[in-house]
Amino acid sequence: MEFGFLDIIKVLGALGFFIYGMKVMSEGIQKAAGDQLKNVLGTMTNNRYMGVLSGFLITALVQSSSATTVMTVSFVNAGLLTLIQSAGIMMGANIGTTITAWLVSAFGFKVKIVSLALPIFAVAFPMMFVRKGNYRFWAEFLIGFALLFMGLDFLKSSVPDIKHNPDILYFLQSFADWGYGSYLIFIFIGTLLTIVVQSSSASMTITLVLVAKGWITFDVAAAMVLGENVGTTITAELASIVGNVHAKRSARIHSMFNIIGVTWMLLVFPFFLQLVNYVCVGMGFFPPLETGTGAEISSMTPEAARMRESSVTFGLSIFHTLFNLMNVIVLIGFAHKLAELAERLIKPKDDDDEKFSLEYIGSGVMASVELSLLEAKKEISNFGLVISKMGKEMASLLTEKDATKLKKRIKKIKKQEDNSDQLELEVGQYLVRLSEAELTEKSSILIRTMLSMINDLERSADVIYQMANTFNRKSDAKIWFTPSQREKLVELFNKVQEGIDHMQVILDGDYARADLKKALEIEQEINDMRTKFRKQHLKSIEAGDYNIKAGLVYVDLISSAEKLGDHIYDVVRATKGEV
Repeated sequence: MEFGFLDIIKVLGALGFFIYGMKVMSEGIQKAAGDQLKNVLGTMTNNRYMGVLSGFLITALVQSSSATTVMTVSFVNAGLLTLIQSAGIMMGANIGTTITAWLVSAFGFKVKIVSLALPIFAVAFPMMFVRKGNYRFWAEFLIGFALLFMGLDFLKSSVPDIKHNPDILYFLQSFADWGYGSYLIFIFIGTLLTIVVQSSSASMTITLVLVAKGWITFDVAAAMVLGENVGTTITAELASIVGNVHAKRSARIHSMFNIIGVTWMLLVFPFFLQLVNYVCVGMGFFPPLETGTGAEISSMTPEAARMRESSVTFGLSIFHTLFNLMNVIVLIGFAHKLAELAERLIKPKDDDDEKFSLEYIGSGVMASVELSLLEAKKEISNFGLVISKMGKEMASLLTEKDATKLKKRIKKIKKQEDNSDQLELEVGQYLVRLSEAELTEKSSILIRTMLSMINDLERSADVIYQMANTFNRKSDAKIWFTPSQREKLVELFNKVQEGIDHMQVILDGDYARADLKKALEIEQEINDMRTKFRKQHLKSIEAGDYNIKAGLVYVDLISSAEKLGDHIYDVVRATKGEV
């Protein structure tokens, strides 16, 4: 029997089945555990060691280091994480991804979990139709779990038997007798395989199947695992291509961490394999380095073959975990150095590249809507800062006497207003893409809330720019305010700025804890000032205290300030879902 084209197609199909199952399982758990992932994310801001723990927990939960690393790059890009924090998370993700190998070794080879696939489908299928809660997302997770192990079973059966395909074994063994040269070759093969399948878990599973079948020796399989650790960095690098300089640096830290780890491991590779050998023997397994391949396996009894299979698969899982764990221990103290090196390697193109902006995100919406909403929330907070800067710049026009400087300030406000238009467009499009995913009721309400907020923020920018243009007309017409008018406008502008500052506190914090009472008080005070100043204005006009042109400009600014206060309050009110 020869291994032909149809057999290759079967292997590829089985691999696709496995990867699809992993994708469904990972996306299901991310959707179901969205709030828990937020809580884990909150620990990332503490220190690099908590970052390692967070990266491990998230990766172990979602069963995808690629999802964790892309998520981390996205958060660094949006300013949610610093480079040092991201370094710890990337390190933790490397440990977390080893859980997959343990699951596959324990259930895929030792336990016939594929026989439970249909019962799992039977349990999960009715849950798909439950609209309340997260039942349908847990159903996706269970279905993905069943598909994953069905794919693994297909993969194991589609990889040819050694006894009937000796030519392939001889071909592989011809590359396995060159000492360190062989290790380098199989590190490259592991790297290439992971780049092609875009999943270190999938390539690790392929390696487990090959070593279990006896196609490659244990030491060669371990070399492939090292290559897979390098290959998995390509996902974060690809995600960072369209990101800002901070995202690129975060991805580069991940690459350097894995490449440095593989480099030092090569220096101690034979000794480390012996360590793994001793650990396996201590756990009651055969020594994996002495399990052999080819004819030796073919002549084994079924019981001996099963014990050998357990030995090499668990041994490879131990190697994978120990390597990543020791790499973290070795390099965690150098996180600052890795960040500094990444900063030296990747320089910003210009000042704008140093700014955090959602417009740089091009890697698409993440599977977890809840986590993506954190990015949107951060961007809305930045939007609020733009409004605050515009408000302060506009208020300064009141005391600017130099016409040239005044026009320069107005030009700056115009540029900020253009930026606000772009921000509304970018954040709005991002939220609309999120709304197309399957949402919980809580996420759906939050998306509507955010869409309302960015609309009012953009209108606030429009009002501020209109007020700036009013000052421009005043300057061109050589109109001057009386001291009393200036004092009243200063008082009103200060109150509006107080409202903007309160809004910013709310945008930076937890929407659920927004203080509507204080926001309403500020908005009411602005309304009262508008009414009071307008009445005083009418009396002043009747008394002839100032000319009608100055009065018209004065009233225009008062009305615009009151309108700005309304939009600011609407932003705060939207945090309670009142849209």
